[in-house]
Amino acid sequence: MILEELSNAIGVSGEEDDVREIIVGAIESQVTDLQVDALGNVTGIQRGAEQPDFTVMIAAHMDEIGLMATAVEANGLIQFTAVGGVDARILPGLRVKVGTKRKPGVVLWKPIHLWRDMKTVSMDALRIDVGATDKSAAAPGDRIAFDSRYTQLSEKVARGKSFDDRVGCSILVDILQAGPYPVTVAAAFTAQEEIGLRGATVAAQRLQPQAAIVLEGTYAYDVPDPKREADAGDLPANPGTRMGGGAVLTLSDRQMITDPRALAFLRDTAEADDITYQVKTMGGGGTDGGAIHLAQAGIPTMPISAPCRYIHTPSALLNLDDYRSVLSLSKAVLRRITPDTFRRA
Repeated sequence: MILEELSNAIGVSGEEDDVREIIVGAIESQVTDLQVDALGNVTGIQRGAEQPDFTVMIAAHMDEIGLMATAVEANGLIQFTAVGGVDARILPGLRVKVGTKRKPGVVLWKPIHLWRDMKTVSMDALRIDVGATDKSAAAPGDRIAFDSRYTQLSEKVARGKSFDDRVGCSILVDILQAGPYPVTVAAAFTAQEEIGLRGATVAAQRLQPQAAIVLEGTYAYDVPDPKREADAGDLPANPGTRMGGGAVLTLSDRQMITDPRALAFLRDTAEADDITYQVKTMGGGGTDGGAIHLAQAGIPTMPISAPCRYIHTPSALLNLDDYRSVLSLSKAVLRRITPDTFRRA
C-alpha cells in the first residue's frame, strides 16, 4: 500500500505531475504499453492469463481539489479561486502550499473580533498570506494545495488529504501488483476528474474496454445530524454510508445510474467471497464512471468506493478495513467476470 506517499503528494487538477511520477514508478514493472497521454493520464495494460481479449478498465483519479492564484496584490496577498469542489467555510486559517516551490502560506480572514456578521464565508473575501510584501508572492495560475500530512490515528484509522482519490490510486497499484488475472486489465490513473471527468473521457475512448471498475473515495455519512436525530429517535444519525461498513456500491449519483446487472454482479461477488459491503443510497457527487459508461456504445461500469469522513478537506479519515474490502472485491470481480456477465438475453 502506497497510500501515505500518494496522500502526501500534491496534484491539484491539471498539475498532477508529482502523483504521476509516484504511480509510474510503482507500476512500470507490472504493465506493458505504459503511456502518459496529452491530458496527463497514466495508462498501462496487464494481459489476462485466460481471457486476454476481454478487457476491464480500472480507473482511479490522481487529481485533488485545491485552489488557484488569480492575482497578487501590491502588499503580497494572493487572490484565488477554487479548483474543484472546495467549501469556502473550511478555508479561514488553513495552512496551504503555493506554486511549484510549495511556498508555505495561510488563508487570511479577518479575526472574529472585527466581524459583526459571521454567518457566511465568501471566497472572494479571503486571501492567502505567504509572508511576502510585494507581487513576487505568486503568479496567476499557480496551484495551491492543502498543507497536510498522512497520519495513522490508530491501528485501523488513517487521516490525510486527498483520499478522494488517492485511496483509489493506491488500491489500483495493489491490484496490478497482485496480478495478472484471467482477464486483461487496462489501468487508468486519470487526470482532472474533479473539474469534469476530463481524463476519464479521453482514457475510455482510447482503451476501449468491455467493462469498467471505478475506484473512489466517497463520503461517509456517519456524522451527527441533530435535526434527524430529533425527528427519528433511535434511528442512525444518517441513512447513507458509514466508515467501517465495507466497500461502497453506488445505486446512482449525479453522473450515472449503475446498471442493475452490474450492481447484482457486485453484490453476488461480495457475498460469495464474504466481503463486507454497503450500498450508497444518496445520489450526490459523481465519479469517473459518469464519463466511462457513456464511451463507445456504452460500457458496463462498476463504481466501488471506500467511505471516508470529511473528504474534500485537508483531514479525511479512512478505516483501513474498508480499504481492504474494496481491494478484495475488485480482485474478486477480475477473477469472476466473463464476456457473458453483462450480455443481454
